Amino acid sequence: MSEAMPSVSSSSTEKMLFLQENMVHFVNQMSMPVIEVSLVISKYLKRLVDVLEERAQKEDEELSSEILNPWPIESDSSAGDRPGMALDRILEIVDIDRMDILDTMIRTIINGTELPFIDAVLALRRWEHLARNQLSRASGTGQLFSPMILPADF
Repeated sequence: MSEAMPSVSSSSTEKMLFLQENMVHFVNQMSMPVIEVSLVISKYLKRLVDVLEERAQKEDEELSSEILNPWPIESDSSAGDRPGMALDRILEIVDIDRMDILDTMIRTIINGTELPFIDAVLALRRWEHLARNQLSRASGTGQLFSPMILPADF
């Protein structure tokens, strides 16, 4: 994260791009497992969506499904037949420090650039969608801990 944060007057698109570039760089540099990225993104999305739902309720507004819910993935019907691992065992294996760094980076960029929460949610939904697609194709527990694969145009 050697780049300077965009100024508060920067456009929302620039702020989202700054978040995206820093996340891509960190995830690639750390060869971060898809399960760890997924857990951080899920935690952050829950926080942001909860705040947005509270604000929407106060303003008597409705949020779109695109904001409230994970985006659909191409599911494999055999996914239920795959061997699983208990969540508590997965949580024992993940690198909490690496996840904390990603979480801190996301929070710092969103707060520091004053990225609107709606835009932050949309940016993170894209990450969630990619992670969920990769997790749905995992044929074994080891693939949960394979590095997240980011498309070239991501």
